[in-house]
Amino acid sequence: MAEKPILVTLGDPAGIGPEVAARVIADRSHSTPPAQPLVLVGSGWALEKGAGSAGVTLPALPRITDPADARAPLSLLDLGDEPRVFHFGRVDAHCGRLAVLAVERAAHACIEGSAAAMVTCPINKEAIHAAGYVDDIGHQEILARLTGASSTATMLMTPGLKVVHLSTHKSLIEAARYVTRETVLDKLRLMHDTLSRWGLVEPAIAVAALNPHGGEGGLLGREEIEVLQPAVEAANSEGIRAVGPIPADSVFLRAIEGEFDVVLALYHDQGHIAIKVHDFHRSTTATLGIPFIRTSVDHGTAFDIAGRGLADPRGLVAAIDAARALVAGELGRL
Repeated sequence: MAEKPILVTLGDPAGIGPEVAARVIADRSHSTPPAQPLVLVGSGWALEKGAGSAGVTLPALPRITDPADARAPLSLLDLGDEPRVFHFGRVDAHCGRLAVLAVERAAHACIEGSAAAMVTCPINKEAIHAAGYVDDIGHQEILARLTGASSTATMLMTPGLKVVHLSTHKSLIEAARYVTRETVLDKLRLMHDTLSRWGLVEPAIAVAALNPHGGEGGLLGREEIEVLQPAVEAANSEGIRAVGPIPADSVFLRAIEGEFDVVLALYHDQGHIAIKVHDFHRSTTATLGIPFIRTSVDHGTAFDIAGRGLADPRGLVAAIDAARALVAGELGRL
């Protein structure tokens, strides 16, 4: 796998994905060639517009039609299809379709074994819905559809902290209802198996509490007593190093200080806020439960600054480096 390319999807052309990709490859074109080839998957016209926004000059990029043909350090699998009218920062069905197509092309290459991993720039939920992908809320749902995965999870990583989410794209009320013994235990199994495969042997997993102060012995909710503690005990009986539930106002600090390898957060903002406050610009995402490695930037399409030359490329740099580490089985160094 170390010799196969890593694919980088450009995301929604109307967002900042093509700009950050242009910044990254412009910088790397003047440095030592990467250990593995990088193949950008998306529309060449969008990459050029992103480079124009960033004020950078793109290196010469060989065009390829199959990732297996990647020979140069950097190349482009060009989807073409430039729209007659294009505007940065607007929801557009045409851009949404191209964004999903890039993800599908990269995922199929990973499934077929012609790529080592894929890294994704952001897509826009409204745009992909406008394009007709009504069941695909985001990357995780698209990848589950393409692979037939029945259980997936999002892991956010930033230096010193890793967080896996029990659920992500659910309302807060729905997320609380999703906290059951079965869903928590299934996620703990998925975390243990995937992180071990990625090089984190016998990971120490902390389970965050759902209620304030861990429920205060049932005074502020009984989920910790009736759901979370039984799930942790069942995981322990299977050889999984899980502890908790631990109040959410302390568990992330304890993980940052090295007590735990990863935290299981119970809903979207519980984990995302901790990661982004700790080190937003270098935070990345990895998907658990699919049969290949996928990492991503941890920011959105940022329509409010798209086309203005303000996008920060550090997240994409970190996501590419994370993909390389996971391919090498070196999660522990992230």
